[in-house]
Amino acid sequence: MKLVVIGGGSAGRTASIEAAELGAEVTLIETNKIGGKCLNQGCMVVCGLNDVVKHVQANQRFKEFGIADSNPNINFEKVAEGIKNTTTKIRGILTHETEKAGVNIVMGTAKIEDGYVRVNETDYPYDKLIVATGSYPFIPNLKGKEYAKTYKEMLDYTAVPENLIVVGSGTIATEIAGIFSGLGSNVHMLCRGTFLKEVDEDIRNYIADILIKDVEIHEHVDVEEIHEDGVSTNNGEFKGDVFLAVGMIPNSQAVSELVDTGKKGEIIVNQRMETSHENIYAAGDVVGGIGTTPVARMEGIVAARNACGIAAEVDYRFIPSSITLRHDVSYINTGEEGVEAHIPGSGGPGAFWDVLNRETGMSKMSVDLETGEIKSISSISPSARTVLAYMSKFMRDGSKTQDFENFVETHPSTDAVYKLTRFFAGHEEEGK
Repeated sequence: MKLVVIGGGSAGRTASIEAAELGAEVTLIETNKIGGKCLNQGCMVVCGLNDVVKHVQANQRFKEFGIADSNPNINFEKVAEGIKNTTTKIRGILTHETEKAGVNIVMGTAKIEDGYVRVNETDYPYDKLIVATGSYPFIPNLKGKEYAKTYKEMLDYTAVPENLIVVGSGTIATEIAGIFSGLGSNVHMLCRGTFLKEVDEDIRNYIADILIKDVEIHEHVDVEEIHEDGVSTNNGEFKGDVFLAVGMIPNSQAVSELVDTGKKGEIIVNQRMETSHENIYAAGDVVGGIGTTPVARMEGIVAARNACGIAAEVDYRFIPSSITLRHDVSYINTGEEGVEAHIPGSGGPGAFWDVLNRETGMSKMSVDLETGEIKSISSISPSARTVLAYMSKFMRDGSKTQDFENFVETHPSTDAVYKLTRFFAGHEEEGK
């Protein structure tokens, strides 16, 4: 079976490897760089920048405590160079891994037809096609929009901006605001609606008051015009470099005549990642939805299995989300209510010195006391991202709080989630 995959990002590369391991003859077509947005422009770039911010902020704390007298002078061009060198090295590893799995990688722009894909004047016939072409940043149709940067130009600064205006209210906007504020910029965050509206209120307040406390957050602000040195809004003028983080657009144009798409251009799929065309599947940002790397990988695997004749469906229950800041922020929210409890973060690795400033983070859980079902978890700690990934698995498998009564943790650790599960396990009888 000949399978062509369009897009070498998280969804497409994962789908390619899965299909190759299942015996398909796989051709992966990528326009730019293997690894997609996550590696080359998004998640990993944010990780690189955030590591530098953690270094700066740790030095500031040690100076306050009289432990060390240091004031790092950040060379942003060198930071950008180092990040590019690192992502290049990772990209080489991913390329080798993909080819070793038996995938034929073709670089170039794909023209998709019914039954074949043309790249560089060569036709690649397919029995099945997986579209994983990702997304691109939404740019509002505002006067002066050419003066603004997006995540695609994040490493183009030659120095840390003195003043930065981040337009947006979600995860990407929050991460960018935290990074540049931590590097010394005066940051204003302009939110059209509510800041991080998808996040629990207590967690949201902790982020605003502690993790990005030097960022000035303005809610319910409409940007009317972008200037070379700032923006005009319904709430006055703001001066500084402008960074837009106001959403993503599915990159579906290349296949829009072959499959059904939605109002925002997203390819419409079912739980098997099947499109309206019997031989075409889609996965990742191009289908809209949650839009995280782990979900894209999951969708890619499901698409590959179904394309290879193995029935599979995506499971969107209990998906963990995260925000990369000084302490990781991670959360799982079912939208259902329960009895709430919260606890301060633990003073372990990465948070020991934060005990003195009471900035070790926090964890919060909501539980149905009658059944022991966990309804939501939010955690702020150096280990939050890892802990909630496993909690997501436990929740999908039906684990209840009482299943953690004999849980044995590692120590020292900054995880406080297990303490909450034990607490609720001890109070289960109260709900019956």
